[in-house]
Amino acid sequence: MDPDQHTRTRRMFLHAAVVLGTLSAARVLFPSGEGTPETGPRPPAPTPAKPSGADGGPLMTVERAGPGSAPGPFRLRPMAGETSRSGPGASPPHPDVAFHLSTDRREVFLTFDDGPHPAHTPDILRILRRHDTRATFFVIGENAVEFPGLLRALADDGHAVANHTWSHPQLTTLPPGAVHSELGRTSALIEGVLGTAPDLARAPYGDWDDPSLSICNALGMSPVGWAVDSQDWTAPGAETIAYTVLDALHPGAIVLSHDGGGERSQTVEALDWYLPRLLDEGYRPVRIVP
Repeated sequence: MDPDQHTRTRRMFLHAAVVLGTLSAARVLFPSGEGTPETGPRPPAPTPAKPSGADGGPLMTVERAGPGSAPGPFRLRPMAGETSRSGPGASPPHPDVAFHLSTDRREVFLTFDDGPHPAHTPDILRILRRHDTRATFFVIGENAVEFPGLLRALADDGHAVANHTWSHPQLTTLPPGAVHSELGRTSALIEGVLGTAPDLARAPYGDWDDPSLSICNALGMSPVGWAVDSQDWTAPGAETIAYTVLDALHPGAIVLSHDGGGERSQTVEALDWYLPRLLDEGYRPVRIVP
C-alpha cells in the first residue's frame, strides 16, 4: 500500500469510528449508590504529554518476542470505535455482562483496551504507578505475542491482565469455533507468559451474544462491558477525553479507554491530567476482580 492510500485508509477508519456514536445506555448489572464528582470550573487544557514519557523519565525498554524481531511485523492497526453499535438494529447491552460493579466505597474501575503498545502502555503504567493506582488491561493476542515483557510489567505492577480476543473481530459475526479460537488462543498466551489464565474478557465493540458468552464462561472468564466511554478512540483531544470521564464518573463505574489500536497519546495526556483530580474527589481506581 502506498503512503497516500495508507493515510486515506487511516482517515476512513477514524471517520467510521466517529459516526458509530456512544453506547445508548449504561446497563447496571449490580445495584450501587450514585454520585457525580463536582469538578468545578474547567481550567485550561492539559499540557502536552512529554515525548520522553509521561513523567519526563526515559521511555521503558520494551522486550520484543524472539531474538531477531527488532524491526518485526508488528503493526499498530487502527481499529474502528469500541462502542457498541447504535441506531436501528443495534444490539442492546447483554444482561449477563457487567457494566457497573457494586461497591460501598468511591471505587472506580479504569480499563484499557487493544494493547499492549510499545510506547503508550509504558507511559500509562508510569502514570498509574506514580499515583499508586490499579487498572485492568484487556489485551489483544496478536499484540501481546509481540511484547510479552509488557504483560509481565502489567502483572508486576498489580494490574489485571484480561482477554480482548486475538485479532479484535466482532464475535457475534463468527461461528462458535472461531470465537473459541479468538478467546482461547489469547487466554493460552497470557497463561504461558504469566503462569495464570485470565478470568476476565471483553468482546470487541462490547458485542456479546449467548453463544459467545457461553464460550467465554466455558473458558473460565467473566464478561465485562463499561459504563463510561472516554471516547478516546475518536481522538477528540486530551481535554475532551478528561472531562468525558470526570463528568460521567460515579462509584462502581467501569471506564473504557485504550492503550493500543491506534495513536493514543491523547489518552496518555488525558489520564495524566484527570487521574490526580479523580483522586482529589475521593475516588480510588482499582482493578476488577470477578
